[in-house]
Amino acid sequence: MKAESKKNMNIVFIGNSITQGALIATPSHDAPPVKAALYLTKQPSVTSVKYSNQGVSGCTTTDYLPTTETLFPKAKEAADKFADETWATLVFSIMLGTNDSAITGPNGAPASPEKYEENMKAIINQLLALYPSCKIVLHRPVWYSPNTYNGAMYLKEGLNRLQSYYPVLQSLVEEYAKRFPGQVFMGDTEAFDYFKTNYLTDLIPEEGNAGTFYLHPNEKGAAVLGEYWGKAIMKVVE
Repeated sequence: MKAESKKNMNIVFIGNSITQGALIATPSHDAPPVKAALYLTKQPSVTSVKYSNQGVSGCTTTDYLPTTETLFPKAKEAADKFADETWATLVFSIMLGTNDSAITGPNGAPASPEKYEENMKAIINQLLALYPSCKIVLHRPVWYSPNTYNGAMYLKEGLNRLQSYYPVLQSLVEEYAKRFPGQVFMGDTEAFDYFKTNYLTDLIPEEGNAGTFYLHPNEKGAAVLGEYWGKAIMKVVE
């Protein structure tokens, strides 16, 4: 890849309510993708960053499957708007799995690690087919409290399942490195532990069926998560 193309990025952020910036007063200003883009624009080697936040509250990998034609077409539409800008690196930043891990509620939940892998492969394969020169960054889904229970039931079982997706992502990256070298990468792996430690200051307390739970970043937490994503994306384009 030419050196100058590294300095320009067009990023499509795919995710759920965390990516969307749910419960934050002004997500258009404070959601994690905004903060990730802001971090990237401040890097000396970066000339321009454009992005589209395709985070959808409540969504799962099942909702993002290309065959369901539910959310994937919207991500494709967002990416197609960047299609003519061949001088920029097209990046898909993906963090999915929170809702897949639920015991009941979201579409396709609970998704076993095997099902999660199958769904992620379908999403990645279609992105690579449509955008042969793109880069795909897979972020580890972040921690939520083991009493999380709102419209969907997560609890300790869900948190355990969420953690079972991390090795799946790692193995996917290794697998794609053989078939599509330089295109699919492990993104952030640190935010999970960060929020596990700092949930009282960085996640929003919500009243649920099993007491006060923590799932969504507040403005501070969204900025932290965005920076984690930004650092991970920066490594990929460098």
